[in-house]
Amino acid sequence: MDLGLKGRKALVLASSKGLGRGVAEALAAEGADVLLTGRDEAALQDAAETITRRGHGRADWVRADLSSADFAKTLAAEAVCRMGQIDILVNNSGGPKPGPALEMAPAELMAQAQTMVASLIELSNLLVPAMADRGWGRVLTLASSGVEQPIPNLALSNTLRGALAGWNKTLAAEVAAKGVTCNMLLPGRIHTDRVDQLDAAAAKRQGKDIEQVRAASRASIPMGRYGRVEEYAAVAAFLCSVPAGYVTGARIRCDGGLIRGI
Repeated sequence: MDLGLKGRKALVLASSKGLGRGVAEALAAEGADVLLTGRDEAALQDAAETITRRGHGRADWVRADLSSADFAKTLAAEAVCRMGQIDILVNNSGGPKPGPALEMAPAELMAQAQTMVASLIELSNLLVPAMADRGWGRVLTLASSGVEQPIPNLALSNTLRGALAGWNKTLAAEVAAKGVTCNMLLPGRIHTDRVDQLDAAAAKRQGKDIEQVRAASRASIPMGRYGRVEEYAAVAAFLCSVPAGYVTGARIRCDGGLIRGI
């Protein structure tokens, strides 16, 4: 299937590693030019060089910190300067530290809300109008299975990614007639450094060996295994594609059947 992404310009947040990098690689493999962002300059440079060397879409990178007060305005201007225009925006952020709901401190909640919610919304507000003017655009927000089935001991993540779900659905309806789609992609247990960190934290909390925690986690997944970044990224690339033009306002699961809700 031709995804129609050759020559499209994509901005992928938090893409030096993990799911963000995987999505950037998948878009570039379809011929899109991608702009990577993150805080680790060495990792960004390595990712950009690796993607470009594969000979499909080109990759560039820029250091950007989601927690910075001027994050959205600075990145939006830099992205347009580097790429000419942005056709695809992949919203992504790191996850907050684990913890129960009763231990969410208001100051920490507000700080994480700025990084994980407000910064993404502000950046989208700056880039989506130009997509609408051109009559084509894709906004894809990488979230968490906690949006549909809250994950124990991830109260901050469940709360803030749930807020993004409401925003995404609202925005999707506002820009659908202008050729811009807005979707969320929910990962289950996709094997990344973040999942390794969560498994390690669970092992420490439960007083178990990490392999015991991983075995229990795999047992909760109907497919019996963690997902691969490449599998998740392939779904992301489709949602950003021309053939997916009638999919909007959706929350798509890539979870091996983990989420039990209908």
